Amino acid sequence: VLQINKDDVTALQCKVVCLIQNGNFKEALSVINTHTKVLTSDVIAFEKAYCEYRLNRIENALKTIQSASQQTDKLKELYGQVLYRLERYDDCLAAYRDLIRNSQDEYEEERKTNLSAVVAAQSTWEKVMPEDLGLREATYELCYNSACALIGQGKLNEAMKKLQKAEELCRQSLSEDSDVTEEDIEAELAIIHGQMAYIMQLQGRTEDALQLYNQIIKLKPTDVGLLAVIANNIITINKDQNVFDSKKKVKLTNAEGVEHKLSKKQLQAIEFNKALLAMYTNQADQCRKLSASLQSQSPEHLLPVLIQAAQLCREKQHAKAVGLLQEFADQHPANAAEIKLTMAQLKIAQGSVTKACMILRSIEELQHKPGMVSALVTMYSHEEDIDSAIEVFTQAIQWYQQFQARTNYGCCVFQPKSPVHLSLIREAANFKLKHGRKKEAISDLEELWKFFSKDVHTLAQLISAYSLVDPEKAKVLSKHLPSSDTMSLKVDVDALENSHGATYVRKKAGKLTGDNQQKEQGQGDVKKKKKKKKGKLPKNYDPKVTPDPERWLPMRERSYYRGRKKGKKKDQVGKGTQGSTTAGSSELDASRTASSPPTSPRPGSAAAVSATSNVIPPRHQKPAGAPATKKKQQQKKKKGAKGGW
Repeated sequence: VLQINKDDVTALQCKVVCLIQNGNFKEALSVINTHTKVLTSDVIAFEKAYCEYRLNRIENALKTIQSASQQTDKLKELYGQVLYRLERYDDCLAAYRDLIRNSQDEYEEERKTNLSAVVAAQSTWEKVMPEDLGLREATYELCYNSACALIGQGKLNEAMKKLQKAEELCRQSLSEDSDVTEEDIEAELAIIHGQMAYIMQLQGRTEDALQLYNQIIKLKPTDVGLLAVIANNIITINKDQNVFDSKKKVKLTNAEGVEHKLSKKQLQAIEFNKALLAMYTNQADQCRKLSASLQSQSPEHLLPVLIQAAQLCREKQHAKAVGLLQEFADQHPANAAEIKLTMAQLKIAQGSVTKACMILRSIEELQHKPGMVSALVTMYSHEEDIDSAIEVFTQAIQWYQQFQARTNYGCCVFQPKSPVHLSLIREAANFKLKHGRKKEAISDLEELWKFFSKDVHTLAQLISAYSLVDPEKAKVLSKHLPSSDTMSLKVDVDALENSHGATYVRKKAGKLTGDNQQKEQGQGDVKKKKKKKKGKLPKNYDPKVTPDPERWLPMRERSYYRGRKKGKKKDQVGKGTQGSTTAGSSELDASRTASSPPTSPRPGSAAAVSATSNVIPPRHQKPAGAPATKKKQQQKKKKGAKGGW
């Protein structure tokens, strides 16, 4: 037909539809753009917008839909999909509501599923409290979307129950089809199982989550978006451990088409994790490149700058990291608080506690917070700067006083101080008393006593402070203390001492007289006395013979010990190594007589010492008849073994 008439509208429309059915979206769009005079927007607006949508030219598809003169039901359906991809969830919700209200056909269930997906996206990404749409969760898609909405609200246990119900419905619906295999069912359940693993990870059950994630990866699902999300979550579990596994998993996040399957926040999170992984694997240049790219995309986001600062700290460039953070804080005052907290942490790590305190005190919106006051006071106390610590307390108390004045402006009714304000006053008073600033603590304690006039502890502190400054005032205040009768407690001391877990034991008096002595003796009769066991005596014990006074000493240390008896044949030939002679043979050697001159020994040898002096020092003399013990012989043998014999 087109060979006869190349501008035939019906033939061109048929050709475009055929190309779309075959998945040739580029060729179909080329035919439409080539014949723009014939195929006007009124004629083929839906086909053109659909081709642009499938080619991920979402902005062009939106313009094509909006330029159409007549908004048909097909265009409205596509309009809702386009708005969802552009993450314009409010407009998308309104579009689907209008479709459900004004259409009645067999696609109503699909529209409700899309509507629930929009609500889930709002809850997850925009933290919007989802409204009850009144949808009957009869399909596993609706149950899954409802679970996603609950995850966005933080209701993890309820979300897990919804996912389990969705899994059950999915198995039931797919098992009814005889053509569907078990592998097809598992592939369809992969996204539900992935969400279950995500809930386990949020609950801290990382081992269970990791096991389920790996099971899904083994199935090799065709959804590249699902694989990218699972790989990213495994990387977050690994953190700085198992980096080789993380480097393998990160390849799944680089698959073709991932950017069209995930939301902007998901893609951003994946890029952040890539930068952190580069830092953990010591790829400094790659880390800087990724973090700089992220910062250019989101200039006000904190994470890119924090990653860059962390990388600099790993390279021991702390000063440069602090300068980078300071520059970001100056450019983005709205995020300055979190950045300055990080700067203070770096200063503390360097040991510059005073500079860290200065940075923390420059955060105006956190100066009065109890946590900040506590941190500053602790740090100043560590540096022994008590004046600065008291100044921190004073500024915080003044802030609460001014806040109370602003709140009660124009109101004549007395308003009590806030619990935080009173707590700060009490902590300031205790701190001043602890460091000997009793004069300064008196004003705080008096202010506290106005609100806690019945608090004995506060009054006692006030009297203690006045006793060193104004004793007369302390005496006047002491009259407000309760009498000893009112403070006496009815406690059964004996029952308390005998109670389970009592650690106090009453000491016995040295001497007892009169009735007390009789009472103590009476109590002693009740208790059983432990009998001492008699020591065992030897069988040959003779009571008439006095025991040996040296019986507790070892045998060698006793005065009557004379050593072991020598053997009769000890000095005969046959002892020692082969070819050696006995000590008696030296007496028969004529060369060793007194008349023969001594031989010259080697320098440094033991013989040189004996040649110069035949006198043995007293310390080296052995007692007569005391040979070497077995232990010494054994030690010599061990030493010989170490020498390599």
